[in-house]
Amino acid sequence: MALSRLDANDSFRTQAYLALKHAIAGMDLYDHPGEIRLDERQLCRDLGVSRTPIREALTVLEQEGFVLTLPRRGIFVRRRTKRQIVEMVQVWAALESMAARLAAARATAAEIAALRDLFTGFDGRPAAEIEGYSDANIAFHRAIVRLGGNGLIIARTADLFLQIDAIRRRTIREADRADRSIQDHLRIIAALERRDADLAARLDRDHTLGLAEHIERNCHFLA
Repeated sequence: MALSRLDANDSFRTQAYLALKHAIAGMDLYDHPGEIRLDERQLCRDLGVSRTPIREALTVLEQEGFVLTLPRRGIFVRRRTKRQIVEMVQVWAALESMAARLAAARATAAEIAALRDLFTGFDGRPAAEIEGYSDANIAFHRAIVRLGGNGLIIARTADLFLQIDAIRRRTIREADRADRSIQDHLRIIAALERRDADLAARLDRDHTLGLAEHIERNCHFLA
């Protein structure tokens, strides 16, 4: 887990919570079958704080579903089951498709053009061979939600994105998903440029539900 010492000028509990949350989200949780146990003493040393803010941060993270406490065993990073991940992706599809509908009316031409800039150098090339496409993919989905301008959708999708980032980064490398992802994104952008809210929402929803279907059919490593 990649961590750096906290800034004494801010709330240690808040900093510890954010540091641990983003470190967990950045881990490749499904790359190996072994459990990932968190050592409170090691976290204290890594972050340079006492156990109190670490424990407070872990309590919140458990409430949010990022970690799990097992009696007499300790605290573990929580892996989601296949069914749980599929359900989260389905909720994400519903929320982001509404954001795309709103973005078709609200986003400026410059903001939509910036979406195209995310894929400069990728279109027409085998995306699976291009380092950094996964980051562009995630940035695109976050941008669609932001351009929708609905604060509640932005808030509700924030943790969803973090909790499924690991599976998104893994599945984008499988089969031809990266190449198809680029084409899907460009079609969504074209619909936004035409201000076709119905089409933008449908394309965005179908694109994301495609991930849910891929996980259901192919991610046999999930419980």
